[in-house]
Amino acid sequence: SAGNALNVYAFSVAKPAFDALGKTTPLLVSYGPSGDQSRKVAAGAPADVVALSITPDVTRLVSAKLVASDWTSGPNKGTPFGSVVVIVVRKGNPKGIHDWSDLLKSGVSVVTPNPLSSGSAQWNLLAPYSVASNGGKDSAAGLDYVTKLVGEHVHTFPTSGAEATETFRQGTGDVLLSYENEAIAAIKAGDAFEYVVPPQTFKIENAVAVVSTSTKKDAAAAFVASISTPAGQEAVARAGYRPADAAVLAAHPEFVAPAKLWTVADLGGWPAVTASLFDKTTGAITKIYSKATT
Repeated sequence: SAGNALNVYAFSVAKPAFDALGKTTPLLVSYGPSGDQSRKVAAGAPADVVALSITPDVTRLVSAKLVASDWTSGPNKGTPFGSVVVIVVRKGNPKGIHDWSDLLKSGVSVVTPNPLSSGSAQWNLLAPYSVASNGGKDSAAGLDYVTKLVGEHVHTFPTSGAEATETFRQGTGDVLLSYENEAIAAIKAGDAFEYVVPPQTFKIENAVAVVSTSTKKDAAAAFVASISTPAGQEAVARAGYRPADAAVLAAHPEFVAPAKLWTVADLGGWPAVTASLFDKTTGAITKIYSKATT
């Protein structure tokens, strides 16, 4: 019954994963932009579990004493599934888009959400930033790419990954930057899209944690643990997400391995990435966006 259901506050494009996981545990899931969901829970929304796009959105709840500081101690370090950043194009790839450099071609319009509200937007931009900067070694080159992309090719600023997909679905743009799982879901739903896994891209690691103030803490913990079991990993894989378990991932050849998959760890970890790129006042990418949206 709904009375036993766990309240999950989740990032917008997590829906297929929780539809699959909800077959064995009753869930009531609220979806929205990851940053907004995190702030809602910090402000007292009645969550039992949070599923957030990026680790800093959970860190906010650790600071607020709503998530235990050891939430990353489990088998998959708090990130039981994820994805990779892909380039979604219209069927037939009319603009011939195969790699990050192609997005800067004249006349290519790109849809990606706003990193001020959306976790997926941060992942989407970390991919070409990492490629252009060689994993952050040449930050200026990475920021130069992002400046050109956002300044000349991004003309719309959806608040979430789901809203970005909807914007693209309605005809805006030539390219959608997205999670692979969101591209898979859109194609399954009948959209005339295809997607490219570029030769180098970024590993998306989505975060799931128990809310320590929950009255259903034990059930919440059991549910979160179940996502890392072989059955849970298989469920998320079938729903289009890359499972954290290497053995389950290897059993799903549909998930193409890029030549190089950059990670947050390659860039020095989330605190460094947030401070340098996404901090509200000091972040270099935030500044690029502030200029573009005013």
